[in-house]
Amino acid sequence: MSHRNARLTVHGRRILVDRVLGGRPVAHVAAEMGVSRPTAHKWVRRWRAEGETGLADRSSRPRHTPHRTPRAVEARVCDLRRTRKLGPARIGPVLGLPASTVHRILTRHRLNRLSWIDRPTGTPIRRYERDRPGELIHIDVKKLGRIPDGGGHRTLGRQAGRATRGNMGFDYIHSAVDDHSRLACSEIHPDEKAATCAGFLTRAAAFFHDQGIPRVERVLTDNAWAYRKGLAWKNALAGLGATGKLTRAYRPQTNGKVERFNRTLLDEWAYIRPYTSNTERAEALADFLHTYNHHRCHTALNRHPPISRVNNPAGQYT
Repeated sequence: MSHRNARLTVHGRRILVDRVLGGRPVAHVAAEMGVSRPTAHKWVRRWRAEGETGLADRSSRPRHTPHRTPRAVEARVCDLRRTRKLGPARIGPVLGLPASTVHRILTRHRLNRLSWIDRPTGTPIRRYERDRPGELIHIDVKKLGRIPDGGGHRTLGRQAGRATRGNMGFDYIHSAVDDHSRLACSEIHPDEKAATCAGFLTRAAAFFHDQGIPRVERVLTDNAWAYRKGLAWKNALAGLGATGKLTRAYRPQTNGKVERFNRTLLDEWAYIRPYTSNTERAEALADFLHTYNHHRCHTALNRHPPISRVNNPAGQYT
């Protein structure tokens, strides 16, 4: 969520307003949504005054910050960082500032890590992202071995698990990650054929739309046959009005955001605990995705969850 203590997303506020306008008592709707009656009245009042835009988050920054470091001093801090690669402990005495203040300034301008800066020019190079949600969606497939009933080697031990494994086959986890917000969705399928990939793309676009991303503009994938040659895939892109893009051959880092999401998927869902059946693991996916999108702190978003970037595409709070 955008604000640290915000209870509802923009989508949740829209549901609240619809229920109140449908004739239900505000107190009942507020109790259902887990908010106070004054909060419910506030969103209804804003909707009536401003329409859909009234449900968006507003910056919590105060109108005046008289004690903030002057812009000229901030520019000098950034200049010393870029040109001389100095850290807070050395910049502080030069400008007469506490090291903690210098660190906050560098963090604000994304200069706090030298690994993110091009050494010769001082230009930030590490992070890249699109300017708005939906501008680019990363898609990839992760292949996982199915779990036999009773559990595999993680539950029974390697020797016993090998005896029960047999020819279980594989699950194919299709995942889509929005480049700007890191909002993600995943589905489990028995294959990665063109028709399966196309169906997932259509449902992923519908998921993003329901979360507040009205349109998918571009889709980035690897060079698998289904994405390069699949007619069903091309038809799905055309139906969305989206453009398909392929990564460079043998350069998976081009699709790095979904590749990194796959690692999180394995660590925090697939391998987080021993499952006793393939069905048990599949049923746990929905809870993981909800936590990832709405509650899990994302380091690339200043420790906010991905849904915060959907509610605030300009990045006011991240």
